[in-house]
Amino acid sequence: MVYFYTPSELQAQAAVRGSQRIRLGGMVVEGSLVHTPETLKYEFQLTDGGAKVPVRFKGIPPDLFKEGTGAIVEGQMGADGVFAADLIMAKHNEEYRPPSAEQPSPKELYRSLIKKK
Repeated sequence: MVYFYTPSELQAQAAVRGSQRIRLGGMVVEGSLVHTPETLKYEFQLTDGGAKVPVRFKGIPPDLFKEGTGAIVEGQMGADGVFAADLIMAKHNEEYRPPSAEQPSPKELYRSLIKKK
């Protein structure tokens, strides 16, 4: 198990700033996501409902990463108060929905793949 800090915990622990590689988890604040496609840079904020921490990331985030969803970032907290992330892990929805009646069953899907023409 790997622990992550919440934004409130990170702001309360000044000793963590820039001293070590950590994980920070929270919700991506609505309206905070700025993407610069030419440079693959992303800037956004993570919140735990109380504190907000600005985050910078360069790269390609996971498909599920977007505003209003949970994310865990890995990197270092800078002395300037901005978290420099080099990894984003997006939290997926935990809500399970069974297949609808209109969708073919797994057996039907399999049979359609092996059916000879």
